Amino acid sequence: MPNVSRWVLYPILFVAGLAAIAVALAAVVLTLTYPNLPSLEILTDYRPKVPLRVYTADGDLIGEFGEERRAVVRIQDVPDVMKQAILAAEDERFYEHKGIDALGVVRAAVSNVIGGAKRQGASTITQQVAKNFFLSSEKTYIRKLYEALLSFKIESNLTKDQIFELYINQIYLGQRAYGFGAAAQIYFGKPIKELSVAEAAMLAGLPKAPSAFNPVVNPKRAKLRQQYVLRRMRELGFIDDRQLDEASKQPLIVKRDTNEYGVHAEFVAEMARQIAAEQFPDDVYTRGLRVYTTIIKNDQEAAYAALRRNALDYDRRHGYRGAEAYVEMKDVTSEQDETLDELLQDFHDSEDLHPAIVLQADSKQVRAYRRGGEAVTIAGDGLKFATRMMDDKAPPNKRLRRGAVIRVQKDDKGNWRITQMPEVESAFLSADPHNGAVRALVGGFDFNRNKFNHVTQAWRQPGSSFKPFIYSGAIEKGFMPASIIDDAPISIPASVTGSQAWEPKNYDGKYEGPMRMRTALTKSKNMVSIRLLQASGVNFVQDYVTRFGFDADKHPPYLTMALGAGSVTPWQMVAAYSVFANGGYRIQPYVVREIVDEKGQVLAQAQPITAGEESLRVIDPRNAYLMDSMLRDVTIYGTAARASATLKRRDLAGKTGTTNEHVDAWFCGYQQTVVGCSWIGFDQPKSMGNGETGGSAALPAWISYMGKVLKDVPESFMTQPDGLVALETPNPGKGPAKELFYKENVPIAVEPEPPQDPDAKPID
Repeated sequence: MPNVSRWVLYPILFVAGLAAIAVALAAVVLTLTYPNLPSLEILTDYRPKVPLRVYTADGDLIGEFGEERRAVVRIQDVPDVMKQAILAAEDERFYEHKGIDALGVVRAAVSNVIGGAKRQGASTITQQVAKNFFLSSEKTYIRKLYEALLSFKIESNLTKDQIFELYINQIYLGQRAYGFGAAAQIYFGKPIKELSVAEAAMLAGLPKAPSAFNPVVNPKRAKLRQQYVLRRMRELGFIDDRQLDEASKQPLIVKRDTNEYGVHAEFVAEMARQIAAEQFPDDVYTRGLRVYTTIIKNDQEAAYAALRRNALDYDRRHGYRGAEAYVEMKDVTSEQDETLDELLQDFHDSEDLHPAIVLQADSKQVRAYRRGGEAVTIAGDGLKFATRMMDDKAPPNKRLRRGAVIRVQKDDKGNWRITQMPEVESAFLSADPHNGAVRALVGGFDFNRNKFNHVTQAWRQPGSSFKPFIYSGAIEKGFMPASIIDDAPISIPASVTGSQAWEPKNYDGKYEGPMRMRTALTKSKNMVSIRLLQASGVNFVQDYVTRFGFDADKHPPYLTMALGAGSVTPWQMVAAYSVFANGGYRIQPYVVREIVDEKGQVLAQAQPITAGEESLRVIDPRNAYLMDSMLRDVTIYGTAARASATLKRRDLAGKTGTTNEHVDAWFCGYQQTVVGCSWIGFDQPKSMGNGETGGSAALPAWISYMGKVLKDVPESFMTQPDGLVALETPNPGKGPAKELFYKENVPIAVEPEPPQDPDAKPID
């Protein structure tokens, strides 16, 4: 019996001895290591890298810039459903353990033994905070020891809510999103407080593997992870059976494009970023600066929609070009094959223009796969636009067949139709003509396709939209709206031009003889503009147009200036037309109102100049009034009559512009409260096609925008300044009519062929 006791007692004593030694060693390690753990100041004085954010004037976020996209939220502002989803997915006993969950460790170990592999971890939220703030991601026993010790220290110095808040704001969740506040905006385009149960569960599933469970990249795996989180929430009593069923069935609309904001203002956000970076170059992307622009949300939305609709309408007028590209389909085995999403990864959504891969096509219907697992059928009217690219006669490199990448879009009835990304580019800008505050700016059709800002960077010929400045210069020289000028052909011999004879034409090829200057502008008569420039003096007018903000060197002193052969930007055109709209004052458009720091203190603020100060006056108020009167006639009777007819108002003023060969099309105009400019053309200048004039290709976008922003704005007209008198004068072909004159002026008649200005240079 004693021998048996020894065989039992000695092993027990041996194990106990080893345990005692282990405890002693652990005590030594704790004694030596714990005091050397890093300070928790980084947690107690939490200062995350907060990106630069850009807002509209009315407070809507339109962009953010920084390596870490973060929206810091206080724990009390996190909805219960989000907290519960995180606890269910990551650490159900968070509010019970002291940093290390012993029960969780045992449960994970048992699960892994039963499963035969490492399937379940047991890191608590506190451990994840310790790892994210202080440790590397290497998997060693030493690192795990430090993680455990740090967890105990964190639990000893911070409350549970403080730890939870740090976790919620610091954890990486894919798509450069750090924290659940940023993830809510990036994945669902909404603040965290508006998340549904289904959306919260989807986000709560991300920390385990942000790449694997990313709903943008891996929607199927993300859905499986979400379902797991929802089941855990039900098991823990956070939701009931009804909520579980509803959340499981709720279709999630995950934002897959690169614009996560409620307002499309990417070009404005980039301009604001550049301005902020110039002002505060050192820490502009980490200190939480907020840039407030002058952009008005409703105006911006109206401009964005108007520009895109106008470009798409132009594109449809010129026919379908065929498949955007082709992808290899040999490895695709079904309509739900995950390979299809991989094949689409290089084709981004452009708002409602979705890339899709043709699965099968015939003359009656097309079956195509959209990113995210949706197979759509296009038939009937949805095929009409693409019909000519669906038969055997279509070019092989454009024909719609299996593997072709196309664009699909829902029509007004919710049916799918084939469309395409337009090749044409466009720009739209509007501003307050009295102080220059930009109300809307769209620099191109799609910022993600082409980041070139056509509003500020595109130097294009303005065509006839430049004529009002020629006319204003002529008024400065003594001409009046009733002045009679001959609309007859002009031929400038080679001996004068210095090269070859110049024989310009009216855009419609028609000549109507003597007419009032007012009528000539209304009908956009090229011959009259040339004669006015010739009579006024090209050098004088070249200098005169600089009053409106144009660069003299961009408008050489030749007669071609009368036809808008110089170079302008839409930004310049809005500033220039503002002079007519505000009664003769030159203002400067600006897009950033102020920059504030993370505490709301103003660091920089715009100091706009306001129309009304006589030091800003650049043209006589009578000149501005007469030009306003003539430009209103353009929108009522002339080349832009569609504007007043559509919007049913008579206080609109402006001018169409079309360059040679229909390369550029413009409409620039205003109402007393807002001035706007619409341009359309190709980046590599080429003809847009016969009939694509300013009135047909550019004006519709302007009308669409103005229709929305002027909806509740009453008609208003410029007050007539002193120094003008109304006289009854001849009007060729129409009999006498009253017209306004400067008191000191009398009607001027211009000979059909006035002598060349002595200071004019040869025509180029």
